[in-house]
Amino acid sequence: MGIPLRQRLRVGRYLMANRLRHRERFPLLLELEPLFACNLKCAGCGKIQQPAQLLRQRMPVEQAVAAVEECGAPMVSIAGGEPLMHPEIDRMVGELIARRRYVFLCTNALLLPKKLDLFRPSPYFAFTVHIDGLRDRHDASVCKPGVFDEAVAAVREAQRRGFRVTTNTTFFNTDTPQTIIEVLDYLNDDLRVDEMMISPAYAYQKAPDQEHFLGVAETRELFRKAFANGRRRRWRLSHSPMFLDFLEGRVDFPCTAWAIPSYSLLGWQRPCYLMGDGYAASYRELLESTDWDQYGRGRDPRCANCMAHCGYEPTAVMATMSSLKESIRALRGGA
Repeated sequence: MGIPLRQRLRVGRYLMANRLRHRERFPLLLELEPLFACNLKCAGCGKIQQPAQLLRQRMPVEQAVAAVEECGAPMVSIAGGEPLMHPEIDRMVGELIARRRYVFLCTNALLLPKKLDLFRPSPYFAFTVHIDGLRDRHDASVCKPGVFDEAVAAVREAQRRGFRVTTNTTFFNTDTPQTIIEVLDYLNDDLRVDEMMISPAYAYQKAPDQEHFLGVAETRELFRKAFANGRRRRWRLSHSPMFLDFLEGRVDFPCTAWAIPSYSLLGWQRPCYLMGDGYAASYRELLESTDWDQYGRGRDPRCANCMAHCGYEPTAVMATMSSLKESIRALRGGA
């Protein structure tokens, strides 16, 4: 497992404190989107289909920090759009680190070489670079040739300067167990990133490409074969062992999207960053005014093929905390 021990212990204490307070719902990680604009037009994403006026907007740093403090999540994923296009992204990151939040800045890395001087290495900070396969596969996913090589060069430079670098890889029905093995082997052994996040593609409604999203049965078969022979134990994956079990179909979980809320220029998004059923003005309003029981596989038809981490990783984490055996397994880094 690639998750640092300090982070695992911090999150564990946070979960235990909420359990002792008998809180039914609380945030684990905040998906913060301070802008929707991007410098790429990826086939599996529809963020840049927002109105032109909204694409020009940038969230003030103070607003972003207030949202983080309001919900209280110990981890923050800054996404978009491309967050490095935000003119004050360095100040935003600095303010969150000063509050001891674990910050993951998601980026396609095209702007990273020009922006590295704005940041300083910290155990509370990591760049999360999107790598959706090896060269041809990644460039096809982002609809632009040459991006893979630029991203890899940016990762190596960030590593050279002492930054933690993680990756996020989305898999589609055009993937095979072998393409999963190849990209994870490359990221783990050749590029040597600190952690790797993986996710089956969710049928994002506004995405230009609607033909290549995975179904549940396809997802389970794909990961079961990719993880065969204990292979997943050698990769520095940033997931709980029980979430990896979930991807293989060895266990099943209900959706707990309230634990990874999404906050953007439009407010707190219901029920998650993948679905848009309106917005709340505060995290408390999001929790109290959303009918969470109507979402998830078997409840909402739109969720039928979803196995995304934003809904099911929190459930896996909480299931881990409820089991001494699974807690020991996670602390030992067992997959």
